[in-house]
Amino acid sequence: MAETTRAVFSVHIRGTIDAVWREITKTDEPQGAMFNMCLDTKGLAPGEKIFMRTPNGKFTGVVGEVLEFDPPHKYSHTFKFTNYDDPPCKVTYELTEKDGGVEFKLIVDDMPVGTKTAKDMTGGGKMIVNTLKAIVETGRPPMFTRGLYRMFALLGPLMTPKRCRSENWR
Repeated sequence: MAETTRAVFSVHIRGTIDAVWREITKTDEPQGAMFNMCLDTKGLAPGEKIFMRTPNGKFTGVVGEVLEFDPPHKYSHTFKFTNYDDPPCKVTYELTEKDGGVEFKLIVDDMPVGTKTAKDMTGGGKMIVNTLKAIVETGRPPMFTRGLYRMFALLGPLMTPKRCRSENWR
């Protein structure tokens, strides 16, 4: 069995627990904190599949299965990047009301050491929590992140591997 590790990313958000919860569970528009991907699922309940898709639905970046769903405090799912052959890991979001806001934790368990998944999750985790904070507190992602998302929209169709096409991930 491959060696795995854990990563924890946390941030204090000046906002309501309901606002933070909505941002990480909404299915009716792109999730600005999650690289502007759209959460596609038949339902957020244990055992249900989840897909993180591009706003146009053509590509799927992440697949998983809901493990735990306890609104508005905890949401956990398996997580696998569609462009890598790495084994899945487990992602948990924990929300706690604290000091007039929300303590938000993004916890990644069973992350395979030395893999592309580990590299991307380690770099992406910090960006996710900081972008989530900005969205809840100001209503939009930071300027750099908005620019990055524009670049993704322009270059994504040219650079995304064919294996990530949504017809391959149903």
